[in-house]
Amino acid sequence: MDPITLTTDRLRLRSFVPEDADAVHAICQDPDIRRWTTVPDPYTPQDADFFLNRLVVDGWREDTEYVFAVEPLAGGPLLASASLSSRGDGAWEVGYWLAGEHRGHGYMTEAVRALAHWAFTGLGCVRLVWRAEVGNTGSRAVAERVGFVMEGLQRAALPNKGTLRDGWVAGLLPSDFGLPSALPYLPARDLPARP
Repeated sequence: MDPITLTTDRLRLRSFVPEDADAVHAICQDPDIRRWTTVPDPYTPQDADFFLNRLVVDGWREDTEYVFAVEPLAGGPLLASASLSSRGDGAWEVGYWLAGEHRGHGYMTEAVRALAHWAFTGLGCVRLVWRAEVGNTGSRAVAERVGFVMEGLQRAALPNKGTLRDGWVAGLLPSDFGLPSALPYLPARDLPARP
């Protein structure tokens, strides 16, 4: 797929370009981003170049991951990165990071809602997954504000910097946005409690 641009009331979600390297490098110096995401630590200019010129480009070309740069619609600095990664069988996973000085303004919630809507209407997504390491309360708050339903904890589910970590998992369905699904959904019946 060729990169596309999405817009919200306040934001533009566009493909990253090589000129974003300095901004990506600066933002990824944030200790919270390095702690809670899989970006390398330390994060070097070479890491930013690899992200922009290989990972982003390859993801779009191979239709495996669509990574967006998030910026103010009216113009301004790079605020965030948000992505959709294919998990097969119509499922996609959302991931994101947000520059520290721009937290608390609802930008990430707005961007993730836009990505979710596009996933359901443009990609035929039947289930959107959010995962984060247990303790990443900022990421969880965004997911919950978007409407993700918390589904549990997965032990040793998230490899990060050579260590397996426990992860929270949540799901969002097209019906949660009032949209039809590409496949019918048959929810589990309530089962009687076991003695």
